[in-house]
Amino acid sequence: MLVRFVYLAVVHVFAVLRLLSMGDREKAVEIVALRHQLTILQRQLGGQCPRLRPEDRMFLSMLLVPLARGVLRRLRLVVSPDTVLRWHRDLVKHRHARVSVNRGPGRPRTLASVRRLVLRLAAENPSWGYRRIHGELALLGVKVAASTVWEILKTDGVDPARQRATVRWADFLRSQAEAILAMDFVEAVTLAGQRQYILAAVHHAGRRVRILGTTAHPTHAWVTQAVRNLLMDLADAGHVAKVRFLIRDRDAKYPALIDEILRDAKIATVRTGVRMPRMNAIMERWVKTLRGRTAGPHADLERDSPQACAS
Repeated sequence: MLVRFVYLAVVHVFAVLRLLSMGDREKAVEIVALRHQLTILQRQLGGQCPRLRPEDRMFLSMLLVPLARGVLRRLRLVVSPDTVLRWHRDLVKHRHARVSVNRGPGRPRTLASVRRLVLRLAAENPSWGYRRIHGELALLGVKVAASTVWEILKTDGVDPARQRATVRWADFLRSQAEAILAMDFVEAVTLAGQRQYILAAVHHAGRRVRILGTTAHPTHAWVTQAVRNLLMDLADAGHVAKVRFLIRDRDAKYPALIDEILRDAKIATVRTGVRMPRMNAIMERWVKTLRGRTAGPHADLERDSPQACAS
């Protein structure tokens, strides 16, 4: 069919060259004669459709489709204008079908341009997950499955959005262990039934626990002096220049004055969230370990002694 179509195209190219040498009057006469001959053929067929070869349909559809529908309806053709348009739609459909055939085994590979676009969106927008990127691609007219976007990110070693966009609290504590102190109150009850409050601090890097003092009445003045003593101990040990953060809870026993004292020592106070003990996890774990070790029959006697808390 392709050879016959090429033959028709070459023949009609020479016909067009012959028409260039003809005048308008000669062309008009030939058009009228051809239209009359076509009328005679249609009368002889008696309403039957002429039999056209595939190459004839291809040639007529490619020749006549550029014309507007109104112009096509004014032409004298062996078929209707809708038939010519249908032939053209069939040609386009068959062409797309041949191009879309997967010639290799398995799933077709995603276009390189789409892969580069996915990686660029992930790099420029760290908070976007693969579903957000899939939605943005749909807005751009790029049709690709969400699973394909996930596979592209995974293959290129791109972490999920949560790990790319934010720093987890546990990662922050590990990376800044040398610069972090944690502080908390530990409640204990003596054999006489008196409640004692033990103020302790731990350095995240060495996990050394410092017992700052114990009292039955933790006033603001007492807590302030305990914090001053802690800063002096750190200065004597040469650690005060390394510490930059102090984590504590929102207990009312802490006065606002200690924040100013710590700020003068270039230490920022980080208060834990409400009902979020994991923000001060190391201190809370030490308190739990302390209470677990003193849970025996002499628990109250052991909790009586600050030296036991420091051990």
